[in-house]
Amino acid sequence: MEAGVEGRVFVDLHCHSAASFDSLSPVSSIVRTAVQRGLTHLAITDHERLDGALEARDMAPPGLEIIVGEEVRSTDGDVIGLYLTSPVPPGLSALETVAAIHEQGGLAGIPHPFDRFRSSGLAGTANEQLERLAAEIDYVEAFNARVPYAAANERAAAFARSHKLAGVAASDAHSLLEVGIAYTVLPGPISGADDLRAALTTASLVTGRASFLARGMMPLVKVIQRLRGNRRIEPAGHRSATG
Repeated sequence: MEAGVEGRVFVDLHCHSAASFDSLSPVSSIVRTAVQRGLTHLAITDHERLDGALEARDMAPPGLEIIVGEEVRSTDGDVIGLYLTSPVPPGLSALETVAAIHEQGGLAGIPHPFDRFRSSGLAGTANEQLERLAAEIDYVEAFNARVPYAAANERAAAFARSHKLAGVAASDAHSLLEVGIAYTVLPGPISGADDLRAALTTASLVTGRASFLARGMMPLVKVIQRLRGNRRIEPAGHRSATG
């Protein structure tokens, strides 16, 4: 990809740093990799926290805009918030989570909605609830590079089309190998939430698959992070099995 050509921008809206409990990618390395791969916009969407995204934004060089985001675990599944100023707490319903994102002036999207191998997806959600959610969100991940089988992404793309929602391609990178492996091409310039919302209506998707090696490393990564004291942030009042 050649950044800025003919007014286009190259956007990966789902990436994790070592601030997440399931990634070891240093923020500085993510920024460097994004630049090397020609991304113009990268959303750092760590689980339930913004510190990694804020650090990345502060160190990003000219030509790369870091979008401060978060992947939030709602009671119905994951929701991504973009252009956030404060973390959205986990444990709300999906609709409440979307509302909290919009209150900050952000965009709300649904990642990997029909991946049956993730408890954080929406594959088991009732149709009526999906319809209500579709009326409130700004976009759907029509292609997530970490989804292991095509049918789930195809269903997500069909869901976006049938509800006249913007569909994006995203890497869901948890390692440096995956940064920008899938991304969305949009008309630029994009300098904020309103620009992105408008541009998503003409998105072009560039798809690529995460390696099985990267996905297979996840259990080990979580153990390392747990040993470092970086555990998933649970909803207020939640008590883990280990206390």
